[in-house]
Amino acid sequence: MTLTSPIFRKLMIATFLLMAGILLCLNFYLTRFTVQIQTQAIERRSRAEAQLLAEEVATVPPSKLEQWTRRAQARAQAQITVIGPQGAVLADSADPSAISSRRSDLAEVQKALQGTAGTSIRPDPVLNEDLYYLAIPLRYQGQPGYALQLATPLTDVKTATETLHNEIWLASLVALLLTLAVAYFLSRSFTRRISNLKAFAENLDKAPTAERVSVYESDELGDLARSLDRTGARLRELVERLSLESARRESILASMVEGVLAVDGDLRITFCNDSFRRVVVTSGSKPEGRPLVEVLRDPELLSMFTGVLESRKPLKQRVRLAGAEGRSFEIQVTPLTGSVRGGAISIFYDITDLERLERIRRDFVANVSHELRTPLTAISGYAETLLEGALEDQENNRKFVEIIKTHAIRLNNIASDLLALSELESERPVVESNPFSVRAAAETAIKIVEPTAQLRGVAIIRGELAEAEVLTERGRLEQALVNLLDNAVKFNRPGGEVRLQVTREAGDKIRITVADTGIGIPSTDLSRIFERFYRVDKARSRDMGGTGLGLSIVKHVVERMSGTVSVESQVGKGSTFTVLLPACTPEPLKTKSC
Repeated sequence: MTLTSPIFRKLMIATFLLMAGILLCLNFYLTRFTVQIQTQAIERRSRAEAQLLAEEVATVPPSKLEQWTRRAQARAQAQITVIGPQGAVLADSADPSAISSRRSDLAEVQKALQGTAGTSIRPDPVLNEDLYYLAIPLRYQGQPGYALQLATPLTDVKTATETLHNEIWLASLVALLLTLAVAYFLSRSFTRRISNLKAFAENLDKAPTAERVSVYESDELGDLARSLDRTGARLRELVERLSLESARRESILASMVEGVLAVDGDLRITFCNDSFRRVVVTSGSKPEGRPLVEVLRDPELLSMFTGVLESRKPLKQRVRLAGAEGRSFEIQVTPLTGSVRGGAISIFYDITDLERLERIRRDFVANVSHELRTPLTAISGYAETLLEGALEDQENNRKFVEIIKTHAIRLNNIASDLLALSELESERPVVESNPFSVRAAAETAIKIVEPTAQLRGVAIIRGELAEAEVLTERGRLEQALVNLLDNAVKFNRPGGEVRLQVTREAGDKIRITVADTGIGIPSTDLSRIFERFYRVDKARSRDMGGTGLGLSIVKHVVERMSGTVSVESQVGKGSTFTVLLPACTPEPLKTKSC
């Protein structure tokens, strides 16, 4: 565990690198110091030898200079060179062939010829080692302008340096090993305590506080453990409270009917509830973490979010989302405050049904106004005609009054149908519903419509009228059947037929069929014939006194009875209306319920 600990490895590596750096720096410093001391000793010795040799060579004849330099080299342990004016070599103890050559280009020789001592260190190509060169001014035979050069090998310096290196490396190795051993035990102790502290932090919620804290010493790590213990209690309380709040918010957002969407400053989705996924998101993958443009490719919506993020002000707008099957939403986007990356949250209110209801209301008002305007205009016109003198017209006054009466009856029929439709569309529960015979309702409806059918030359044929009962309000089923039969008669042709049939279906269903041989309904109008004031042939319908509300009343009556109504038609061949209603069982009949 200790050897695999990253902290242990870092401590050991840091200790090794630190000690290695210190020892290298010490080695470098001691080496330079040793070289400097040895070089200074050679310099002092060379200067002393040079002064003695300069006094001695000043009186040596030129013919004996070569011998003197060799003897002087043996005494001084250095190469001796006598240099004349202009840098010409007069004698050299190590290289007789160098006589008459020039050394005026050497720095130390230039200084000596100018009257001051000069020194330099450079390698010798023959001996393959560094030499210490010293050149001093020389008065030879009483003449100035000469120089005496000594070249001393730095063999002692090299030997001393190598000896020092060996000693330093040995001492460094011992010091490094001792330091690593101490660092190992200290690091192992430290990492073990860190591991114990980690285990302590991970088990804050398991052991009693006193037992956990007592295992630590009274030092900084022990103080840290006790601080973690106190902090852990507060953190547990905070986490529990945040978990409760988060669960509460998740429940609220999940149960919301409205879609909720949150994005960050880069327009990436950070959260959305089930309503948003169900209504808006069409792809199967999770939208969280994806760019908003990939989920909803709607320029207007993206413009809303971009504007809110830039202005940091809320925005409310109606948008029709093509990606949500064209549904309309009232979207409110609000910037998020307190977030480092920014962002915004939006609520999608689905107003598709509301817009449809508003459109239906507008159409209804327009249709009612249109339907009422015609009879009211006729009544007003003929009334003015009568008041302006037509009352005295014996040939037309009665005709005008009959026209006024006809339009008044039409207004009354429209008002009655509107009241009936309003009552059917209300959300009031069904009251006074009782089992009622479908056959009896069919017979009554036939009797009501038969006089009109005879006047138009249309025959009403009674098909199978099965005995069955349904639960309905008194008169509602008769009203629906009368409307169906009346439409079948009005939009029939002379000599045509209308067939009414009542049969029992499987699953306690009652099928009521009204079929005619009339003009039929175009396929383009079939989906709208149950709308209020919708007419296929508007001119003929008004001439026959229709209000345009009959089939709408039929639909609401049937749906109020938990049934369905449908139509099949062919232009020129007739139409067939089918009503399916749930039948009452014999036992509930006794208790007036189904």
